[in-house]
Amino acid sequence: MIETVELLAEDVSISAACRTLGIPRSSLYRAQKPPTEPSPHPTPERAMTDEEKAEVRGVLNSERFWDCAPREVYGHLFDEGTYLCHWRTMYRVLEGHNEVQERRDQRSHPSSTRPELKATGPNQLWSWDITYLKGPKGIFFYLYTVIDVYSRYIVGWMIAKQESSALAERLIADTCRKEGIEPKQLTLHADRGSAMRSKTVAQLLIELGVSRSHSRPHTPTDNPYSEAQFKTLKYRPDFPARFGSLVDARGWGQDFFGWYNNDHYHTGLNLMTPAMVHYGLAETVRDQRNQVLQAAYVAHPERFVRGVPTVPDLPREVWINQPTGTPLIADIAHG
Repeated sequence: MIETVELLAEDVSISAACRTLGIPRSSLYRAQKPPTEPSPHPTPERAMTDEEKAEVRGVLNSERFWDCAPREVYGHLFDEGTYLCHWRTMYRVLEGHNEVQERRDQRSHPSSTRPELKATGPNQLWSWDITYLKGPKGIFFYLYTVIDVYSRYIVGWMIAKQESSALAERLIADTCRKEGIEPKQLTLHADRGSAMRSKTVAQLLIELGVSRSHSRPHTPTDNPYSEAQFKTLKYRPDFPARFGSLVDARGWGQDFFGWYNNDHYHTGLNLMTPAMVHYGLAETVRDQRNQVLQAAYVAHPERFVRGVPTVPDLPREVWINQPTGTPLIADIAHG
């Protein structure tokens, strides 16, 4: 349109040409001006250097923090005595490299291995995790549990005011000592929380001769036994909306884990309790139950259309992520 005005202005005045085409003269004059480069803004003295920005970006994109929002990273570093910059500045550094969204996908890193872990008896494979318990006035307590994957027995637990690798280290060490764990006997599996991947816990497991395993990022099904146990805990009828104090939470936990280990007839254990399986009583209990079934059959054989009933045995293998095509070995008799 500006070019049309300029052509028409060769025969009539610029005012007449603009008036005829409905173009303000100011727009014509502005379009005829040569473009000028905007003057650069001076860099404030308080601005971060390129080296400092690179350090911040490296921390945010590290394997430890690539799944965390800048606010979380800021909090973690703060508690560790490190201050790089404010979390808003962290966002600006990421925005300068189009990394505000999913940073893991923008990095070149090896894919995580799918854990495939097997237990054929107690104290071969443990799973541990941490969950929140609501306390008074917005306070949260932290429940640590260690579960034996084969027997579902809670071998160790603790409720504390904070989540820390030092507390996790103490719980694991005490539990291994209580269960008499020997070097190269046990694998300890966990998700990828900060306490689970801490150097203090890793060093402890090396000293104890315990192998460690971690879930893949964003894959809660890699830690199914701990997740299922937490669900059982939080769906108990007497589980409170919040605990009045740390003492209340620990008292409730004492009752719950006593029930869970000794009185909870677990569907995954053919309705045996974790204590029966963990302490090698399963065969004795199975024999007793078979005697009860035999007596019931003798009294009313017509009620058992498939013949003499028997109690199913426990599976010989329990897996976290059983390999495809691997049959689950079990002695399960059908009556």
